[in-house]
Amino acid sequence: MELLYFGYSHLTRSIDRRLSEQGLGRAHHRALYFVARDPGITVGELLKLLGITKQSLGRVLSELAERNLMETRPGEQDRRQRLLSLTAAGAELEAELFQSLRERLSAAYAEAGHSSVAGFWTVLEGLIPAEDRQRVQDLRRGG
Repeated sequence: MELLYFGYSHLTRSIDRRLSEQGLGRAHHRALYFVARDPGITVGELLKLLGITKQSLGRVLSELAERNLMETRPGEQDRRQRLLSLTAAGAELEAELFQSLRERLSAAYAEAGHSSVAGFWTVLEGLIPAEDRQRVQDLRRGG
């Protein structure tokens, strides 16, 4: 448990400074990250994915829109749906944050070796309930 906690904590600290420069936090980063991986995701789908309240997500999305990092548009079949996508500035920020995380993970993976990384991924996948694993696979394939 300590390894998971401290590993995640140090990984996310690597981007906290950049987020705080924008007046953003980790909740904003999670929204940016998942919208970048699934452009056009609905607010409802993002709510389910993040497992947060509608009020919390509304605050995060409003702040991202105010900073011109995210935009919404109505759905094509159902105009009540709100489809989310990143603006050019949002995509640039998300890519910068992702690159920072990728560098930290790549260094750790290189130190651990291929077989250790494969085992680590298997453990992480085992932590995800079976009914949610397909969603993770879909995201890994780009939506």
